[in-house]
This record gives sequence, C-alpha cells and structure tokens, in this order.
Amino acid sequence: MMLQIPSLIDSRQMEIISAALAEAIFIDGKLSAGIHAKKVKSNQEIDQTTDTAIQLSKIIIGNLYNSSIFRSAALPLHTATPFFAKYGIGMKYGDHIDDPVMGEGQRFRCDVATTIFLNNPDEYEGGELVVRTPFGDQMVKLAAGDAVVYPASSLHHVKEVSKGNRIVAVTWTQSMVRDASRRELLHELNLAREKLMQTSPDAEETAQVDHSYTNLVRMWAEV
Repeated sequence: MMLQIPSLIDSRQMEIISAALAEAIFIDGKLSAGIHAKKVKSNQEIDQTTDTAIQLSKIIIGNLYNSSIFRSAALPLHTATPFFAKYGIGMKYGDHIDDPVMGEGQRFRCDVATTIFLNNPDEYEGGELVVRTPFGDQMVKLAAGDAVVYPASSLHHVKEVSKGNRIVAVTWTQSMVRDASRRELLHELNLAREKLMQTSPDAEETAQVDHSYTNLVRMWAEV
C-alpha cells in the first residue's frame, strides 16, 4: 500500500526546517550505504550525529506520530532516526530494496518506508521517487511538507535530478504488524471504524466493527 500524507509538516515548521537545511553541511551519502546501495546511490546527506540533524529529526518523528494517517497505516512499533538527503544535478538513487534490518544499537525490522519532501517540486527537475508495484510504476513528487508511505520491501528508485536540488527526509518503521497486506486491511477497516464512530457512535454495527478491528490487531501484532 502506498499512501500520501498531505501537510505532514506545516508551513511554520517548514520555515524552521528550510532555514536549518540552508546552513547544514552535507556529506557523501555513500557513507551510510550498504554494499549494494553504494553501487547505485548518488546523493548527499547530513551527518545524523550533528545538532542540526538531531533537532530536525525530533520535528519529523513528532509529526509522524501525531499523524493519524501514519499511525493507522504503519501501526508503528519503532521508527528510525531520519536521514536528510539532498540530490543535486546529476544525482540519483538506482533501483534498490531497503535493508530488511537496520540500526547499530537498537536493531529493528524495516517494514514501512516514509519519504518526507522538504522543498517544492518547482524547485528542481527530475528527482521523482518511483516505486515499482504490481500495478505498474508509481511516480511521486510532492509539495514541501507532504509525505509518502510505502512498503520497504518495494523495489524503488529516485530519478536523476537535472536542475536544482531535491531535499527529503527518509525514515523506516518496524510495524506491529509485519505483513503488508494485513496492514492494508487494518488501515481500511480502521477508516470505516472511525467514520462509524463519528456518524453512528451508539450503533450496534459500530461496536462490531470496533471489536473486530481491535481483535485483529491483537491477533496479528508482534510486540
């Protein structure tokens, strides 16, 4: 399931993020890449240990966990410290699948990938995120502050930038529910559940859907 989250980061926070990014020092993105990724990855990233990266990470993670869409779709158990990446002219990231397990201290399984766009699409040409799905390639290029969530197991790439700079934050989540198809089912069921709770809070069918959702999470969750 691919899912867009509009305005994950509001305009006020985007001003803070943009100012910090303008002053940040970017280093070779291959330094954080695995053996295969080094062959196809061409970008720059902020060192995650810097104060800038730490402060920006708090904003990103806080907004993700405050997003009802993200919580419903990802059912997050653990979310990694984001990488802040810049793609200049000629940079790209070839076809790859994200590592199944990440982390140096606390190890976690990568079930869900999230890309948060940190500058507007009219500021650069190329740089589309392309996710290969059973229904064909899905190309994503969103407004600053918008995010896209997709299975980390998906084959995907970033097209070459031909003008300007593409700037994004990328993070990965271990979900309480490992299977992507089950997460999708639960997300759709939760949407119906929330609508029923708003429109018919005292109806018998609302309680039935609520109980079914709750017990399916209980059945499938790994915590």
